[in-house]
Amino acid sequence: MKVGVPREIKTHEYRVGLTPESVREYLHRGHDVFVEAQAGAGIGAGDDAYRHAGATVLPDARAVFDAAELIVKVKEPQPVELAMLRPRHLLFTYLHLAPDPEQARGLLDSGCAAIAYETVIEADGSLPLLAPMSEVAGRLSITVAGQLLMRNAGGPGLLLGGVTGVAPARVLVLGAGVAGAQAMRMAAGAGAEVTVVNRSLPRLRALEAQLPGRIRTRPSTHSAIEEEIAAADVVVGAVLVAGASTPRLVTRAMLRTMKPRSVIVDISIDQGGCCETSRPTTHAEPTYEVDGIVHYCVANMPGAVPRTSSQALNLATLPYGLALADHGLDALRSSAALRAGLNVLAGRITHPMVAQALGREFVDPAQMLAARRR
Repeated sequence: MKVGVPREIKTHEYRVGLTPESVREYLHRGHDVFVEAQAGAGIGAGDDAYRHAGATVLPDARAVFDAAELIVKVKEPQPVELAMLRPRHLLFTYLHLAPDPEQARGLLDSGCAAIAYETVIEADGSLPLLAPMSEVAGRLSITVAGQLLMRNAGGPGLLLGGVTGVAPARVLVLGAGVAGAQAMRMAAGAGAEVTVVNRSLPRLRALEAQLPGRIRTRPSTHSAIEEEIAAADVVVGAVLVAGASTPRLVTRAMLRTMKPRSVIVDISIDQGGCCETSRPTTHAEPTYEVDGIVHYCVANMPGAVPRTSSQALNLATLPYGLALADHGLDALRSSAALRAGLNVLAGRITHPMVAQALGREFVDPAQMLAARRR
């Protein structure tokens, strides 16, 4: 199959869909890889590195889209990229369609097959292609929060971990999935006072066992969140419902009870955010204030550390991408995990949570794939 890797064009996005190492794996399986010039510049991989790996370097995105059948990206296609998609294309990338009806409309109009990293799900319920970036975002959230608490950044002048005789900052983590667990560990490791809120009591017990005596846990209730919000210096939103819009756990009214200059880092902003006052921001303008509370809602947080992020993402996506290159749509017919990742096919929504969030009709992907085979 002909595989295309365009340069990412979202604001301050430096990751790349395939590293040179991954390109070699595709070439080894007999596929042709076309990479846009400077696609790997953000991770220190120049065009010569891709040529040495066996890829053909093309001058622009249009040439890549025209040459390729499978498009491997990192972030959702931007409007100019949506216009280049055709029915023959398999698009493999993060999509986060639930809060993005315009992108969904563009994908539907293109006629392509769009497989979203974030909804590929294995039989054990794990999200293998979301996990590595959730790890990165969870860890980054505490680094970012620590910086935003500093006075020179406009914060209240707190050191996250405190010092001898001085209390540390209080960190509230909403959600105990991969991102939440990483945020919790980083905050506890920095010496902060950490509370984790989650719906699952077994999950909370497991986290307590991992860090005995170093975190507090509470079940996710409206009352618990109200109480913890009022005491927190930092709130990390790490709530996830795969494919669906994120539930709004933090209301505008709760913000008014928070300490002045407190910080909200909403990792879940890709799926709409878990705060009523959250809206997507970029690395160019990462923060804004509502009622004196600093909001950091960058929708591509891992893009700030593109070398680490690209390597981690490629390790996770490579076997799935190779399956798509080897077998095309047949890979979805034989793999329930990849089939769960299919969000759009031939102008129809094929993921139930995405369809519900967008108010569109859901079509069973297995039925559509069977119909296309006949």
